[in-house]
Amino acid sequence: MNDDYLWDKTGEPDPQVQELEEILSSLRYQPKPLQIPNELRLPQRRNYFPWVAIAAGVSLAILAGGIWLSTRSHGDAPQRQAEVTPPAPVKEVTPSAPKTPERKNESPEEVAVHKHRPKVSTPVLSKQEREEALMAKEQVMLALRLTTEKLSLVHKKTQNKYPANQIKNQHRVG
Repeated sequence: MNDDYLWDKTGEPDPQVQELEEILSSLRYQPKPLQIPNELRLPQRRNYFPWVAIAAGVSLAILAGGIWLSTRSHGDAPQRQAEVTPPAPVKEVTPSAPKTPERKNESPEEVAVHKHRPKVSTPVLSKQEREEALMAKEQVMLALRLTTEKLSLVHKKTQNKYPANQIKNQHRVG
């Protein structure tokens, strides 16, 4: 038997192999194009992703606007509250000295009422307490200046693209 015939059909064929080829020839591969019947066609999928993305964006914008409006309205609430103070007692005008109105539309019965805001009393500190407070303030200011300088130095060092000497803190070996 010649092995070349089995692999590339060269050489002399074996009679038993030829017989097997004839028997199995009806089962030999016969190429033909793939045909899918119309009954098996799948419906096309719809792409809902753009619509879902638009809906998510709109809902996120509405949510952000609502949060912004609620924080804005809560921030203004203390300023909008007006203090209700009773009007000051009206002084009676004596008839012996009638006043003439300075303006044409103003009558002598109209009296202006001014709202007085309560004065904020400042705490009275003794001389020693005041000196201690000023010393503490100076210490805090010095600490803030020192911290600012340190942060500025760190910022400059981290922003430098090419450091001057990268091997600065390494020890020599050998």
